[in-house]
Amino acid sequence: MTTLLVAAGGLIGVLGRYGIGRAVEGDALIWSTVAINVVGSFLLGALVGAAWFSRELRDGIGIGVLGGFTTFSTFSVQAVLEADGGRPGIALAYVLASVLGGIAAAFAGYAVGKAAA
Repeated sequence: MTTLLVAAGGLIGVLGRYGIGRAVEGDALIWSTVAINVVGSFLLGALVGAAWFSRELRDGIGIGVLGGFTTFSTFSVQAVLEADGGRPGIALAYVLASVLGGIAAAFAGYAVGKAAA
């Protein structure tokens, strides 16, 4: 059952990320990736911080939905493309916003989850 929940969740997460990517173009695409990863970090932090669901459902949401929604590879390649495109300042801002924002969001989500548990 867990495998099916992770697979279904992954489909939902991937399609959500794909839909956002299709709706956003140009320079906004880089910042939508930051937003996706920061929001995903917050939600995963909250999910881990609270035992709201069964282990199977948490895996379906955390590994499936949020794993499919967030994307480290897109983050990494986008940083390289910005630097290679002569925009090292944007690349650095992107990396800092993604990493620091993601960690801060994960802490905040975890705190919310613990408080709600």
